[in-house]
Amino acid sequence: MTRNFKLVIEYDGTRYHGWQRQNNERTIQGEIEKVIKIITREDVDLIGSGRTDTGVHAKGQVANFLSITGHLVENIQKGMNSLLPDDIVIQKMEEVPIDFHAQFKAKRKTYHYHIRNTALPCAINRQYAWFIRRGLDITDMNKAASHLIGAHDFKSFESVGSPRTHTTRTISKTEIKRRDDQYLVFEIEANGFLRHMVRNIMGTLVDVGLGKTSIERFREILFAKDRREAGQTAPPHGLFLMHVDY
Repeated sequence: MTRNFKLVIEYDGTRYHGWQRQNNERTIQGEIEKVIKIITREDVDLIGSGRTDTGVHAKGQVANFLSITGHLVENIQKGMNSLLPDDIVIQKMEEVPIDFHAQFKAKRKTYHYHIRNTALPCAINRQYAWFIRRGLDITDMNKAASHLIGAHDFKSFESVGSPRTHTTRTISKTEIKRRDDQYLVFEIEANGFLRHMVRNIMGTLVDVGLGKTSIERFREILFAKDRREAGQTAPPHGLFLMHVDY
């Protein structure tokens, strides 16, 4: 009998070429599928809630796979964690109805983007935050980000190569706050994201925080539907997929 298994996965994306399986490159999907094959002796297609790019991290990526294995769920999870590299951990695993699909059933995703905003860089956590030396105006950044709330065409914040039928997404939450005197965290929640969308938004909001772009200009960029109008793409290592709602 075919069974459907749902995984909640945490990973450090530093050493990987993103989520999606690729020939001759280490990826999150590829590493997990290899381990599943060892345990179940089956070739499976691990379906993720969405792709994360090279260097992007996750605390709550969701995936599922189909298998006819008779192993207990808890034994599969323990086996996978014993075989996976230390920078990939299966935090939760459960058997779900056969029609569950990690990508198509997803309702909302939440990402966090971390910025180290202080005079000095750091050595220990440098791969988990974008270092910006100049002070950022969080008030202006939040005012600009508020224009993103709702259903909009986010073509201005889409990088080339997005697998999509349209560029309209609905953002339900944006918030930039100080975690402490050194770090900022940008939280964004939406029903879906385009390729590099969060990073392109973040890069443009940083321009607002630095005084290079006004709040009104940010709004104009959103409605321009032209990627050339927006700011730089923020580096991948500050981005975390936090959780997926179903």
